[in-house]
Amino acid sequence: MARPASARRYAQAVFEIARDKGQLDLWRSDLARIAEAVSITELLAVMESPKVSFQDKSKLMAQQLEGVNPLALNLVYLLTAKSRLGLADQIADEYGRLVDAHRGIKHVLVTTAVPLEVAEQEKLRQALSKFVKGQVIMESQVDPKIIGGLVARMDDKLLDGSVSSRLGALKRSLSETTSKAAK
Repeated sequence: MARPASARRYAQAVFEIARDKGQLDLWRSDLARIAEAVSITELLAVMESPKVSFQDKSKLMAQQLEGVNPLALNLVYLLTAKSRLGLADQIADEYGRLVDAHRGIKHVLVTTAVPLEVAEQEKLRQALSKFVKGQVIMESQVDPKIIGGLVARMDDKLLDGSVSSRLGALKRSLSETTSKAAK
């Protein structure tokens, strides 16, 4: 799922604060707690209701998030005031990616035609780690449309070793050859 630009901006701002204060892991856990609290549908409904005062919303969140870093609680208040508390999960995810990137950890989404066994996933993760010369966190998904092989997405890079893309390339090559021969 695509992350809205606003979630990325909030995550970037939080990351810069956390990095400057040496609190990367503290913020990661606080953001996870915030996202977990907001995932409660009833709580989010109350927090997004225009009928509930900001003061009541603030008190409720302070109770729900007791022990959270005061700056993280201020983020909750800001998101509440701007009716953006629903972004908390996406902000936490994006923040996690920024921390991982800061630490040299790459996230790779691998698509295969059939599910991979655990041993195959680990072997592929190790191969990708060697390829990117760093630690890899791999997420797998299955898409039978690729027929075979795999597609790996990391940041803005795409490694497409799928059978469907090779067949598509072969089809284009044959049609070009046929159209040149017809001339």
